[in-house]
Amino acid sequence: MRKVKVAATQMSCSCNVDENISKGEGLVRKAAAEGAQIILLQELFETPYFCQKEKSDYYTYATEVESNKAINHFKKIAKELRVVLPISFYEKKNNARYNSLVVIDADGEILGTYRKSHIPDGPGYEEKFYFNPGDTGFKVWKTRYGKIGIGICWDQWYPEAARCMALMGAEMIFYPTAIGSEPQDSTIDSRDHWQTVMLGHAGANLVPVIASNRVGLEEDEESSITFYGSSFIAGPQGNKIVEADRTEETYLVAEFDLDALETQRIEWGIFRDRRPDLYKIITSYDGDLIIK
Repeated sequence: MRKVKVAATQMSCSCNVDENISKGEGLVRKAAAEGAQIILLQELFETPYFCQKEKSDYYTYATEVESNKAINHFKKIAKELRVVLPISFYEKKNNARYNSLVVIDADGEILGTYRKSHIPDGPGYEEKFYFNPGDTGFKVWKTRYGKIGIGICWDQWYPEAARCMALMGAEMIFYPTAIGSEPQDSTIDSRDHWQTVMLGHAGANLVPVIASNRVGLEEDEESSITFYGSSFIAGPQGNKIVEADRTEETYLVAEFDLDALETQRIEWGIFRDRRPDLYKIITSYDGDLIIK
């Protein structure tokens, strides 16, 4: 048996970076005290979700990996608590800006960087103003406690991303997130849709999925988003094991036997029976694949 405990957190964020980091640390410590070994914090937790509005002033939030305050802080926490921490941040690299994360292993060392592949653009979620499209491709890391794949927020809507990570050996898939109400239409509530799509990733790939979202009302001039939390941990049948509510700052913990899950994936035959030779159409934009 190769058992691992994972955790998802959710919290509100203010304009005080140090306060947000401290709040995140508090949740990490509580989850670690319950035995969690891989602990997920939400997307861009150092600041409010600044992508509500297109403002060049917010470009100053971007930092290089080496100088990012949250990364340097949580490297120490990971080493102290012997936990794995994916840390989301706004990355500056020369003239480019990315929505990125690093994976910090349980010894406090960075295993690598992933840059968000899918960049949304819509009212309240104006990310194309701030981020270049990620250029790392999908990533899977061999951490002390298992192989993990990680997508960032909008990535979670794409089954191709989850399948790629599973094919690369991910035993668990994590999604740090910032999603809530739609500023242009208060009648839209995507919470159930959001969860269902990720539950499908878990069921289709027979891997646990861990999602961490923020909570609270955030306003920028006339625009406002109420982030609906509802972070959850799903089992490999697409079943919700634990789930947070829409408003509470909290953490969730669940345990999995990775060896048993590997056996289950083999027994189901999903990966054995795949037909990648028939899937070339997925490489097109319009479904009309031109074979040259």
